[in-house]
Amino acid sequence: MSRSAPRRRAERPPTRRTRTASDARNRAERFAGSRAPVVLGVLVVLAGLGALVTCLAELGPAWLCGAGSVAIATAYSWALAARTGGRPIVVAVLALAMGLAVVITDDDRLRTGAAVLTCVVSAVLAVMATVPAVRFLQTVREVAIAVVIAAIGALATIGFEPVVTVTRFEYVTLGLAMVSVFAIVYRLGAGLHGLGRRGIVIVLIGTGVLALTLAYAELLRRYGTPGLVGNLLDAAAWTRDNLGAFPRPLVAVLGVPALAWGVHMRARRRQGWWVCAFGVTATVRTANSLINPAVTLEEAALSVLYGVLVGLVLGFIVIRLDVALTGQPGSRSRRAEEASALRPEPPRTRPLL
Repeated sequence: MSRSAPRRRAERPPTRRTRTASDARNRAERFAGSRAPVVLGVLVVLAGLGALVTCLAELGPAWLCGAGSVAIATAYSWALAARTGGRPIVVAVLALAMGLAVVITDDDRLRTGAAVLTCVVSAVLAVMATVPAVRFLQTVREVAIAVVIAAIGALATIGFEPVVTVTRFEYVTLGLAMVSVFAIVYRLGAGLHGLGRRGIVIVLIGTGVLALTLAYAELLRRYGTPGLVGNLLDAAAWTRDNLGAFPRPLVAVLGVPALAWGVHMRARRRQGWWVCAFGVTATVRTANSLINPAVTLEEAALSVLYGVLVGLVLGFIVIRLDVALTGQPGSRSRRAEEASALRPEPPRTRPLL
């Protein structure tokens, strides 16, 4: 006696609830893949920037500072999550809720914490928003974009009106930014095994320069001889009197050269991301440049500008040395190398991961 074939269950037609959920998902995916989120984010940043400038110029109500900072912090959080392959909507909602809670409660500790997070997010986003640069002029463009993003973040940082010790705030934001950007770059650079011998040497050199710069500044501040400290202070005072500001050493010596060299290398090798990671030392110094109440807005802007100019000169020298040591000499060989520098990477407004 033969067994009868098993009966197949009749496929049920999709219900109205299922079709509604599917349509909503499709609309959300189309919206995420369009330019609308980018345009909306830019408009929110511009609106927040306008509110901050109006408040700083004392042309409007005091609540504009908090509103502008919340708007920029929310937009930057969304952009960083979208760029690094996270959940931008969830992150943006959390950032908005936290920002509103800070502004409503008006607690000093909450405002200080919001300022720290805004500074760190601005610095990391400034590095992540860059794209590979084949030529040096494109490198200058990427450095300028990163500095502008961090500078807007600087206004949002002080918009929360934090109560801080300047040195402690600078060290905390620098440490958090370094940890965050290296955690992201670890994924972008295929982990430590993607470094190679060349990448390991670059990371060691960058770490050494960072440690020496911070250690020298701290030792000079605490234990420097009066004569040496006096000479350096005299040089800084002369620069401020004649040029309006003194360039920030960490920006000029490490941050901008690393960012310039990193975006140039990313067009050729994946290890360029590890070099770009040290560029956060420039963007975080830019994002916390206004935290010191003794420094005027004009002096802080000139200090960042001078640091960027000096850093671009050093970056140009490093890039030329790199090309000379790894490539063939001559302008024709350099043009051929630039033409072959076609390492793919997502556009600026698309996720890196």
